[in-house]
Amino acid sequence: MVVRSLSLPFQFRQTSTRMEMMYQYLWRTGALGREFTLTDGRSVRVVSPGLHNTDAGPDFSNARIKIDGILWAGNIEIHLKASDWFRHKHHDDPAYDSIILHLVGVADKPVHRKDGSPIPTAIFPIPVEVASLYARLTSPGGDIRCGADVATLPALVKEDWLESLAMERIQEKASAILEENRNLCGDWEQTCFVRFARALGFGLNGVPFEILARSIPLKYIHRHADNPFQIEAIVFGQAGMLDSSCRIFDDRYQALCREYFFLMRKYGLRPMNQSIWKFARTRPNNFPHRRLAFLCKALEGGFSMMRALIDGASDRETIAGLFSWSLSGFWRDHFSFDTQAHRISETLSRASLDSIIINFAAPVLYAYASERGDIQLAEKAIGLLEKTDPEDNRFTRRWETIGIKAGNALRSQALIQLHKCYCDEHRCLDCRFCNRMIAKVAKESMPSYGNRTPSLWE
Repeated sequence: MVVRSLSLPFQFRQTSTRMEMMYQYLWRTGALGREFTLTDGRSVRVVSPGLHNTDAGPDFSNARIKIDGILWAGNIEIHLKASDWFRHKHHDDPAYDSIILHLVGVADKPVHRKDGSPIPTAIFPIPVEVASLYARLTSPGGDIRCGADVATLPALVKEDWLESLAMERIQEKASAILEENRNLCGDWEQTCFVRFARALGFGLNGVPFEILARSIPLKYIHRHADNPFQIEAIVFGQAGMLDSSCRIFDDRYQALCREYFFLMRKYGLRPMNQSIWKFARTRPNNFPHRRLAFLCKALEGGFSMMRALIDGASDRETIAGLFSWSLSGFWRDHFSFDTQAHRISETLSRASLDSIIINFAAPVLYAYASERGDIQLAEKAIGLLEKTDPEDNRFTRRWETIGIKAGNALRSQALIQLHKCYCDEHRCLDCRFCNRMIAKVAKESMPSYGNRTPSLWE
């Protein structure tokens, strides 16, 4: 089998740096195998490829290889042509005397250490199929560059990577929650309140809700826990939505304004700027006013959700029941203080409850379990996601078109993590899907290493 000549897209061919990056990636991942032959005929087996060095010095450090059965430890250098050794002035740099293997695309010139001893050299041929796939995966543009190739991967490979991605996502969320908890001096109830409020913002108003929750110490809420009217005055007042000068002449609204003015002066509160709230592309039923009314429901009787989460962690329906409030009175038929409505939903939808479980309940439980080393509680948090319906958004729908369906929330979180942190960030070479694809193409197109196998440059 002959390796065909290289023919790559312009954006890949334009710099030798990108070519060397491809060589380094293939060496690091072992996509082209771990056994080959040196230019002098000796056999080489890679024990460890070493650590990739992105700073000055050899490309890989602390590598271990066996040459004709003898173990060598040291550094690896990779060049497109052996003569690049001299072009890069490595022959004048003592740091390169520790090179135990020189990998090249073309062995056009022998290379020696400063003492005259030859440096073991191997031609590193790359099939055009591998180079083309690498170029496609590293080229700009496109949201999922691997496309239909994912469907060719074994089911076990896909399951293993998605499981790792799901854990990566919940651990990232847990880290942010633990940082929040440290900033709040270890107060888990206040932490829970802030994270719950953010989740109630459902993305669009998540940040305003978080800012609001940070501005309301729970100790003030607990003092008025038995008075829903005062709780509503604090919440809507802090949200910047109570202004007696507004042309809203409803008696209840004006009464809330007066109550908030009293409580604001009593506790030294400072309201948010109302302009921070977002209404664009929002259905009236999802207006911030409605979500704030649900937040008031959560605060009635005092806020002690953390213990309730821990006690109900093993049951999805129990957790969902913690958020199944029903609005009554004024908010039963109003979208906002000056907008009345009919046929309005009095409760959060099932999709909204699922969103709160995914973005609040499970991550908070996992963070709490991580801090205390509680493995059982951490497993319950993961199980909660497995029992919850998957998210239906542009990320999950995009993956479904190429054959990967989210069967539960744990899987949908994995797909979101994959898309946001790998596809969108052009981190294809860190993705196990792409690693496996390149290895598969390499295995099919490259029968073996060896000096007689033509390189891409020949």
